[in-house]
Amino acid sequence: RATQYTCMLLSYLLEHKADKEKLVMKLKQLESSMSSGRKMFRLGNTVHALVAAKRTTQLPDVVPRFCLTTSNLTRALYFVCDTVLWLRSVGLQPDIDNQKWRNWATKCYYFSLLMNIARDWYEISWRLEQAIQKGKTKENASWDKEDHKLNCLKCDSLPSFLLLLFQILKRHPPLLLDLVKNLCDLSSPLDALGIYKTNPGVLGFCGLISSLVGILTLASPHLKLKQ
Repeated sequence: RATQYTCMLLSYLLEHKADKEKLVMKLKQLESSMSSGRKMFRLGNTVHALVAAKRTTQLPDVVPRFCLTTSNLTRALYFVCDTVLWLRSVGLQPDIDNQKWRNWATKCYYFSLLMNIARDWYEISWRLEQAIQKGKTKENASWDKEDHKLNCLKCDSLPSFLLLLFQILKRHPPLLLDLVKNLCDLSSPLDALGIYKTNPGVLGFCGLISSLVGILTLASPHLKLKQ
């Protein structure tokens, strides 16, 4: 995935260079190959998404339970559509309406991301509320330095709110990384559905950032937001 989006970004940056035509063509071919390969590697992900949905139905908190279960179910539908598109791309089902299935896949992916972002915002809101309540009650006299920074802030203005938000995300790297990844991933369906059109350079950059965050959370599991 990181390779695919790196190729997309580089081909966009180099496409107007007079002596880079062959390199741009090779980058686009590699990007296409990576995209096709990823579809094949995702063939079993429908089952994984359904298992994840079953697991998230057991969450005690109703909001994360709803958001994550809905996200996993729509993600499973996305993988079904993706499999159909793969069957067409390899010639097993050439009569499939490519545009229709691609549009369905994009909508499922878009809705899944919205649910993930809603869950992230719920987590942030809960932590913001906890920090504000701590600042108001001041019941614990043995705050550490970081707690004191949070409790001294008030959300009575936009700068104060943004500063408090920054402190919350700084203290919870898994939440920050999950939010960054979901927001970066959102650029692709927004562009494909015509909600917010952009260019391959932005899509490549956002996809690369998202992929690097994914690699980081795989290498360091403690940085992955727990479900």
